[in-house]
Amino acid sequence: MNRRPLILTALAAALPWGALAQTAPAGTSDLVVAQIGPFTVLPAPDPKELNEGIRAGLAEVNAAGGIQGRTVRLLTLDDTYTYEGFKTQLAKALEAKAVALLTPLGSATLKAMLDDKLLDSTDIVVLNAVPGAKVLREPGHPKLFHIRAGDEQQIRKIVAHARALNIQSMGVLHQDIPMGSSGLASAQAAAKAEGGSVEITSYPSSTDPAAITSAAQALAKASPHSALVVGAPKFSGEAIAALRKAGVVQQIFTLSYLPAPALVKFAGQGARGVGIAQTFPNPAGVSLGLQRDFRAAMKKTHPDLTLYSPFHMEGYITARVFAAAARRARTLTPSGIAQSLHAMGELDLSGFRTNFSKSNEGSGWVDIGVATADGKLIY
Repeated sequence: MNRRPLILTALAAALPWGALAQTAPAGTSDLVVAQIGPFTVLPAPDPKELNEGIRAGLAEVNAAGGIQGRTVRLLTLDDTYTYEGFKTQLAKALEAKAVALLTPLGSATLKAMLDDKLLDSTDIVVLNAVPGAKVLREPGHPKLFHIRAGDEQQIRKIVAHARALNIQSMGVLHQDIPMGSSGLASAQAAAKAEGGSVEITSYPSSTDPAAITSAAQALAKASPHSALVVGAPKFSGEAIAALRKAGVVQQIFTLSYLPAPALVKFAGQGARGVGIAQTFPNPAGVSLGLQRDFRAAMKKTHPDLTLYSPFHMEGYITARVFAAAARRARTLTPSGIAQSLHAMGELDLSGFRTNFSKSNEGSGWVDIGVATADGKLIY
């Protein structure tokens, strides 16, 4: 495969898609996509499981002939949970002529990417950034597309559900990162939209275990009718465990980033009854065509895996959405794929729909699963 140096010019920065627009290589060279994430340093399951789901989806695409006769190749790049690491790996992705970045992770890193206007001067489209924090969507960026329902939509669903259960107060234990502060604001806005009938109180915390314990104890002492935990998966699991240890028996909710099996590892029996927002169909289900396709692809690509998480499903769906847009693209370039995402309208993946025709947010699908003590979800 031909390579080119990464050259960022003033002219490129001045144009919406950069002056260095990539052209599809002639012949049958691979179509390259990349995933950049914290595969080391951050002890969380999401980067690895997203990657496994993406690989299953792309293997399915390649088995069916690829994209316009070209094999799709995935670069897996570790940013060591730092923005500097992200920039270094993004340069490698661009050097390899990657047309899309799939499921990059980290609210702080992605917010810095937007604040530094990094996408203004790079020729790549970003599909399904994780998390779905509001600060990554408003104002967002023309090259940044979101498949999963945003944190605001998840929290709105949680608050409405709480209101339906006659819950009148909710303590929000949130991590001190953009995702956490944005989540608190979303909870306050959702409560206001419900007529102010759910009182929201804030309990910020760092990832330090002592800080999490202190915040959990403060929330327990205040004894609201319910608790909402907003943060990265490890933080959320530790916070829920701390809440249970502090004596919180009330309803606890959290966002979609914490898989139920991981919650059990953190909280043990305390996982029972925790409501977890879901932004994709149940990976253990078989009623939808999507679920059956997903399970077949995972079994073929990862025969040693027996339990599938929502992150596996998310990665698989991301690969499918990318492939659908790329197949319809007039040119296999970042701008061509972005234009195709907008132009293709509603995409039905046999039970899960996306539509980017009006904005860069493709899905608003949210459900709430209730965790069992053995790490399953009841919908």
